[in-house]
Amino acid sequence: MDLTLIDETTKVSSADQAEIEKILNFAASKLELPADTEMSVTFMDNKGIQEINRDYRNKDQATDVISFANEENMAEEFEINFAELGEEMPRDLGDIMISIERAAEQAEEYGHSYERELGFLAVHGFLHLNGYDHMTEEDEKEMFGLQKEILDAYGLQR
Repeated sequence: MDLTLIDETTKVSSADQAEIEKILNFAASKLELPADTEMSVTFMDNKGIQEINRDYRNKDQATDVISFANEENMAEEFEINFAELGEEMPRDLGDIMISIERAAEQAEEYGHSYERELGFLAVHGFLHLNGYDHMTEEDEKEMFGLQKEILDAYGLQR
């Protein structure tokens, strides 16, 4: 997978970035995504993610992770059927934004490591980019079950 990592905070260690890259590649293999799949992850602070949350979701507060799924938006806007395109172009899943400040706060709140929380948020956002959601009880059960399966198989249990 072609993964672009952007650290707007300059506070995410190269080891943490490498770990996020590994877990997302692991998740991509679990979903059997094509090797030329593309996506990005941006690490930001609470102020930055609050601005995005306000501007794009009309929620003027910091959050932990936000995902913007390119295929979903492009399919709606341009009426593209990505399955019909086959291997003509790489899949660009979209973008994940993670607040490292919220990740640290939540790690402390939930009593596990910062690295585990960062991995959890990355996988959560990744699943959103791949069409999973938790708006209904059934969807939540499916998404959270897959999320737990990926994290456990990777070795990031609570």
